[in-house]
Amino acid sequence: MNAVSTVPLVLVVDDEPGQRAMLSYNLEAEGYRTMTAEDGEEALLMVSEQPPDIILLDWMLPRVSGIEVCRRIKSRVETRDIPVIMISARTEEEDRVRGLETGADDYVLKPYSINELMARLRANLRRTRPASVGLRLVHDDIEMDADQHRVFRAGAPLHLGPTEYRLLSAFLEKPGRVWSREQLLDRVWGRDIYVESRTVDVHVGRLRKALCQNGGADPIRTVRGAGYALG
Repeated sequence: MNAVSTVPLVLVVDDEPGQRAMLSYNLEAEGYRTMTAEDGEEALLMVSEQPPDIILLDWMLPRVSGIEVCRRIKSRVETRDIPVIMISARTEEEDRVRGLETGADDYVLKPYSINELMARLRANLRRTRPASVGLRLVHDDIEMDADQHRVFRAGAPLHLGPTEYRLLSAFLEKPGRVWSREQLLDRVWGRDIYVESRTVDVHVGRLRKALCQNGGADPIRTVRGAGYALG
């Protein structure tokens, strides 16, 4: 089985090939994974098949406009938490307001600075995927230093396998959220790898054992018929 990347996946949506290539090149140079769409219909299909961690979305698109793509993404429970950065040549205040009111998390005007765009992308990822940008995550006595890839409980270092580390990262980024087995499969293993849902139970069991290796109560809650949650 191939290793699963925890590097954020960025969807670039733009009908201009040069813009798609330029953004993909700069994103990959910064260490991100990318996928691209050239129109709104293709973008919606890609989001439904493999939800990205963040979307760079041009306003003016063929078939389905960027503003409509944003509206549909933000109206679905499964995708509404994905940050959308709208990119547009529309400079009027009413256009920016419309974009933000439709659900865009940020609005960048063309022409833009790549450095500024990358800074805005990182700022949005800090909110939804803090571990992916090297932030320190803490919940009760559990601490994850994502930059150094280390985990502690009550100050004592813990030894986690790579899959258990990714599971804990998901739990720590959204404490209290109930994750279904299917959601954990998508997040931790990825949609392009076939894994039975029973495998989730096995690795959650290993994570529980690792978290309690030095004592302490089990912090992972089983929600009957729904999945698992931290706290």
